[in-house]
Amino acid sequence: MRLSSILCFILLGFSMQAQLLDSKPSNFTRADSLRGSLRPERSHFDVLKYNLDISLDIKNKSIQGFNEITAKVLKEQRFMQLDLFKNMQIDSVIYQGRTLAYEREGNAFFIDFEKKLPAGKQIVFSVYYRGKPKVAVNAPWDGGFIFSKDKNGNPWVSVAVQGTGASLWYPNKDHLSDEPESARIHVSVPNGLMNVSNGRLVGKKAISPDLTRWSWEVKNPINNYNIILNVGDYTLIKDEYKGLDLHYYVLSYNEDKARQHFKEVKPMMDCFYEKFGAYPFIEDSYKLVETPYLGMEHQSAVAYGNQFSNGYLGRDLSGTGVGLKWDFITIHESAHEWFGNSISASDIADLWIHEAFTTYAESIYVECRWGKEDALKYLYGIRANINNQSPIIGTYGVNHEGSGDMYYKGANMLNTLRSIIDDDKKWWALLKAFSLNFKHQVSNTQEVVAFFEAHTSVEVSPIFLQYLNYPDLPELQIKEKQGKLFGRWVADVPNFSMPIRLGNQQKNKVFDLNTQWQTIDFDLSLDEIGYPRAEYYIRFKRIKK
Repeated sequence: MRLSSILCFILLGFSMQAQLLDSKPSNFTRADSLRGSLRPERSHFDVLKYNLDISLDIKNKSIQGFNEITAKVLKEQRFMQLDLFKNMQIDSVIYQGRTLAYEREGNAFFIDFEKKLPAGKQIVFSVYYRGKPKVAVNAPWDGGFIFSKDKNGNPWVSVAVQGTGASLWYPNKDHLSDEPESARIHVSVPNGLMNVSNGRLVGKKAISPDLTRWSWEVKNPINNYNIILNVGDYTLIKDEYKGLDLHYYVLSYNEDKARQHFKEVKPMMDCFYEKFGAYPFIEDSYKLVETPYLGMEHQSAVAYGNQFSNGYLGRDLSGTGVGLKWDFITIHESAHEWFGNSISASDIADLWIHEAFTTYAESIYVECRWGKEDALKYLYGIRANINNQSPIIGTYGVNHEGSGDMYYKGANMLNTLRSIIDDDKKWWALLKAFSLNFKHQVSNTQEVVAFFEAHTSVEVSPIFLQYLNYPDLPELQIKEKQGKLFGRWVADVPNFSMPIRLGNQQKNKVFDLNTQWQTIDFDLSLDEIGYPRAEYYIRFKRIKK
């Protein structure tokens, strides 16, 4: 497609998006802006590394320690905003051997470096802190720590903070747009327990008669909310896939069960390697870590709590039976390593980039294992979970997620796009190119849509815009007049157009329809004409007078 056409549709997207934002919730607070916006005190520096070192007091449900932050100054600035929940106490901020002043404002705090830091300078400073972090009521759907016990009575502790924010338990620049290029996580826990964090284990050291310090290193960019601790009576199961280390940390009494159940990982890797490219974090290994909550996509330490069962805690989210052939948590959360962890949204309003592609990856795994018919059946079944009541894209700059339809509607939008392209060889090549071209990048809706626009012969920007920014589906209307069929689209996006395959099981062909009535040259009656419902997620209306 010509660049002028691409820019036209992208500008249309910006324009319509701006109009739509006027109708979105406007009761955002100063705290929402502090958390969600890139103010000068935030945007003037780029985080390069976190070196987090904490001690966990399980009995008192508290932590204490520091985060040593390495950052590059991008623009001359004296003040820096970081984030740490207000129930956590900051003891000091140390830079070049000096204690710096800071001011608190809710969950944000502003460090005074005493004079403007010059652009291009690399700085290293530490924030010392302590406190009792928020405890989750229903993890992972609400953020917080989970203090539990295994069936032998041993402590079993973890944390999940997506959406709520990593600043719930450690000081950081809590915005999706800025990922540290690497990280070290040191967690000291009572002897007899193990801590499992992201990346690879690089050290284990007794630091007192009662505590052991477990040190982990991540060599790839990582989302703040993905940085994790998992503490329990773990045993390690080792395996390997095409040079990739597969490590499974499970409670000691579940070792035999896990060895059998996690055999699914290798066929999953076969599928995802073929469709998305190699695992994006080979240097950091792939891990499944048993957790006291259902699951989360913690990079290179995927949280697993599906009780070694197929489906979603034994249930099929599609209601078709297809979802009971595989373990939902293993497949979904592992797919996030490609979409969400490798390719990340720069604002939580664009979280569909994480969830739509990952939910669609579930059907891809089904297709790899059991064929396209089952994949389409699964995608059609999960439509029952779609509400179509609010936009998938949230409000930018205020830490606002869009609708939960980003999962199931988002997946069906992508499957509709596959049907529109109408060439599976091109579709799989496009999806893999997207995964590889955006690898280890923080992106946004405009960049993602522009990529798909530039690599297809169909103008897809208005299609993305309709599905992402409006609750209603595009409606295909068909009418019959004087023995002829006519069709048009009714949509919120002006001049919306989309090709669709019409006909019946015996004969069909593609028609490129828009918002104007057009002749459908087909020798079928109004009652006979239809479309492959599992392949396109639309509304369909026959107009009879």
